[in-house]
Amino acid sequence: MDFQFDARTEKLRARLGTFLEECVHPAEAVHAEQVATAGDPWARSPVLEELKAEARRRGLWNLFLPDPRYGAGLTNLQYAPLAELTGRSPHLAPEAVNCAAPDTGNMELLAEFGSEAQRERWLKPLLEGEIRSAFCMTEPEVASSDATNIATRIVRDGDSYVIDGRKWWSSGAMDPRCEIFIVMGKTDPGADRHRQQSMILVPRDTPGVTVRRGMTVFGYSDAPHGGHAEIDFTGVRVPAENLVGAEGAGFAIAQARLGPGRIHHCMRLVGMAERALELLCRRANQRIAFGRPLAEQGVVREWIAESRVRIEQARLLVLKTAWLMDTVGNKGAHTEIQAIKIATPAMAEWVIDKAIQGYGGAGVSQDTPLAGLWAQARTLRLADGPDEVHRSSLAKRELRRWA
Repeated sequence: MDFQFDARTEKLRARLGTFLEECVHPAEAVHAEQVATAGDPWARSPVLEELKAEARRRGLWNLFLPDPRYGAGLTNLQYAPLAELTGRSPHLAPEAVNCAAPDTGNMELLAEFGSEAQRERWLKPLLEGEIRSAFCMTEPEVASSDATNIATRIVRDGDSYVIDGRKWWSSGAMDPRCEIFIVMGKTDPGADRHRQQSMILVPRDTPGVTVRRGMTVFGYSDAPHGGHAEIDFTGVRVPAENLVGAEGAGFAIAQARLGPGRIHHCMRLVGMAERALELLCRRANQRIAFGRPLAEQGVVREWIAESRVRIEQARLLVLKTAWLMDTVGNKGAHTEIQAIKIATPAMAEWVIDKAIQGYGGAGVSQDTPLAGLWAQARTLRLADGPDEVHRSSLAKRELRRWA
């Protein structure tokens, strides 16, 4: 593996870094004020639309998609340092360049498994940033960390499917521009446990769809990621051609979708930790306590040194995983994908926590981005599979090598 980024990646890194410094970071306070003024935590902010237009003008758009028919045609290894940069402002930068979850995973799903008609109807406007989407997998009544538990029913009825069930933590669903839900449910409860599930497209305005409420994350709306919703599907009828792939392929499609999604989260988490460390260092150099700067306090220096070590370790593992995904495929990189999903959120949570400690009361206030960064890092120890599930699966794989 070559640790030096290629020329195209370096050019995009420079262009994206300039965009962040000139446009995104100055817009963070403006965005927060616009949302607060709107009185709706999931409201769209005009400044975000301005950032999207500027990103397109600068050629920073759909960087995540490796298929050149749909995106920039970058490999995972090329995209990794770019996603890391967007992680420095996770509430604005990813959507500004049309690389925000859950749309990224949904676009990848449609690009790989969708029919031509589905790609024309839904993938195209998603690629243009004209609409947003939601992924509806998790349910409140079952342990959804085991996806085979999913209880929502998708029943064939003539030339239609009828969907009944309740979802929650449906990422993206609270965005007012969210027009399409990708719903996972059971089409054949009697089949093999990994062949019971299917994926189906449900337009938001379909009769029987009720968005019950938005879910907050440690009190945050998480609006820049489209928010999270609890949704009822009651007798929801959609055409049979809305099925994604074949009946019974839902579990496999979900795993194919979640692999790239997990590494994208980890790429951004490295950037989140980098920004937290930068803020800690600036604070340590400027703040005086007990007659000397925080930077001269031994415990603060220990935090800073340990943060750098942990960030570098996580970044190298993420880059190795990206390289493996490019060279041997997602299945061949399964061990490393699980490893980064365990290690990277924990790393970022630790680093951000130390930055919060360095800022004291300001660290948990709205005057720094640290509280929001911490909430997101902590949440990602649950999203796309909790730590414990990944550890158990990883241990089983390791044990099989020596059985």
